[in-house]
Amino acid sequence: MQVAENVEHMSFQAEAKQLMKLMIHSLYSNKEIFLRELISNASDAADKLRFEGLSDAALYENDPDLKIQITFDKETRTLTITDNGIGMSRQEVIDNIGTIAKSGTREFFNALTGDQAKDAHLIGQFGVGFYSAFIVADKVSLTTRRAGLTHEHGVRWESTGEGEYTLETVEKHNRGTEIVLHLREDETDLLDGHKLHSIIRRYSDHITLPILMKKQVWDEEKKSYKLSDEDETVNQASAIWTRPKSEITQEQYEEFYKHVAHDFEPPLAYVHAKVEGKQEYTQLLYIPTRAPFDLFDRDHRHGLKLYVKRVFIMDDAEKLLPAYLRFIRGIVDSNDLPLNVSREILQESKDIDNIRAGCIKKVLGLIESLATNEEKADQDKFRTFWREFGQVLKEGIAEDFTNRERIAKLLRFISTFDESDEQNVSLDEYIARMKPEQEKIYYITADGLKAAQSSPHLEIFRKKGIEVLLLCDRIDEWLVANLHEYSGKSLQSIAKGDLDLGKLEDEEEKKIKEKETGEFQELATKMKEVLQDHVKDVRVTFRLTESPACLVSDTHDMSGNLERLLKSAGQKVPNTKPFLEINPHHPMVQRLKFEKTKFADWSRILYDQALLAEGGQLEDPAGFVKRLNDLLLQNV
Repeated sequence: MQVAENVEHMSFQAEAKQLMKLMIHSLYSNKEIFLRELISNASDAADKLRFEGLSDAALYENDPDLKIQITFDKETRTLTITDNGIGMSRQEVIDNIGTIAKSGTREFFNALTGDQAKDAHLIGQFGVGFYSAFIVADKVSLTTRRAGLTHEHGVRWESTGEGEYTLETVEKHNRGTEIVLHLREDETDLLDGHKLHSIIRRYSDHITLPILMKKQVWDEEKKSYKLSDEDETVNQASAIWTRPKSEITQEQYEEFYKHVAHDFEPPLAYVHAKVEGKQEYTQLLYIPTRAPFDLFDRDHRHGLKLYVKRVFIMDDAEKLLPAYLRFIRGIVDSNDLPLNVSREILQESKDIDNIRAGCIKKVLGLIESLATNEEKADQDKFRTFWREFGQVLKEGIAEDFTNRERIAKLLRFISTFDESDEQNVSLDEYIARMKPEQEKIYYITADGLKAAQSSPHLEIFRKKGIEVLLLCDRIDEWLVANLHEYSGKSLQSIAKGDLDLGKLEDEEEKKIKEKETGEFQELATKMKEVLQDHVKDVRVTFRLTESPACLVSDTHDMSGNLERLLKSAGQKVPNTKPFLEINPHHPMVQRLKFEKTKFADWSRILYDQALLAEGGQLEDPAGFVKRLNDLLLQNV
């Protein structure tokens, strides 16, 4: 390999420098993973060559046998990982190693906590495996040439990980990438064939390429092992998903997950299934233990890896799962799709539609098994799942009509029955606790748990002991807009429309309501004249037991909480007015009935208080303060 004289000195992107520093300190306690990460990158490079080679066989350059070679040299203290995959061009080296050109970079750094244990999994999610080399090496040299380029377009990248790197153009006759690690003084154990064997078998046994090392033979004269000229394959070199489940250990499943998900933690749960019949395909699907930092970026989809007859076709095959299951990682291997399948073909393929339906069924089945299994371990796993991914699963109510009932059964909420900050009340549990005369599932939406718990709309329900779901996730407004009933019970917002408790009210209560409504009708009419710019109408209510007034949206209007959410997102909302409902038993309302001089001010105070109790914003805060102060002074 002949080296040219031109050497270009370049600086790492600031984020790359920060990331290397974080990685070295956060992952040092588990430093063996560097080899898994570099082997995983080499495997990905081979997958990309296989895919591009489908349409351009010349990329193989008369070297069709893809492999990874591991060598070490005790004298120079170097460890070398070589592959004959797709390789990289000069610009790809800069983009992939010198720069972190990824969406979500800022969100990633904002998510870091400073806690090494917590940050380690975020680093893995970000997919920065190459930088892990600096955990064990004080200098790294990478030489690469992209398949299809001529030998004079080789590139050598070199760095000590201190903020700068060099780039030079070199001759490289073989395509692919060679990485040379100059090991730190305290990493001598990595210059041992047995040690490397054990690391590879532990972390990379699932890699479908052969991982080759020189065979070790016993030297009787020196009473030690020496390296022969013969290569041996260290790993099983077969796709893990093609093996019988009985032959795959828990550890092997977990290591394969870490490979496909770029995660440093084991998965929460997984399912491995082979579908046979009109279509044949294999699924190996995983639920991560933690949500990725970019989970709520719906445009940044990870999807599943798609294989056809064990040949890698594409990453991020998002067509295989809907957006609400975007957290799932794993692979699908089809025996029926064409090898030249493209993203455009995936959009219109009936086979893909069937595979997608099968994947959804398996994932929902896996989640259901965690939710329904009475063993404590699975119950703990489901609680972890819901804490990490519950809000995303809720999106499925709007997106997946076919499986809406299954998804609804998995939903968990906070309710007035159990007001801890843990969402653990299912709709089935709610229905089981419903009063005999109760016909509806009652809920309230609010911007936060505290706001929901302190809502005046809850007062009559607390008095009568009727359970109400407290919906305080942003997604909940869209959830209830698409989930109108469950198990034959309609869902009813307690902050919209007329309060109708049906059979939960007795005849005596109804007579009292009719009498008091008539007594306070004149007051309601006068208040409407004062507040006509703010409210649709003023009416007597019996949903309040402590508060003087509350705001209620019309049955078919947008809720106040949804209006606020849309406005905060910069969206235009319809100009609708709520109803103001007044409590005839409250002293303020009873006094207002006889107020003469300050009637308008008292009416505005009641409206503004009701708006604040809803979490709304006052149009004229200074005016509210002045009116309130004047009324307080009047009564001193």
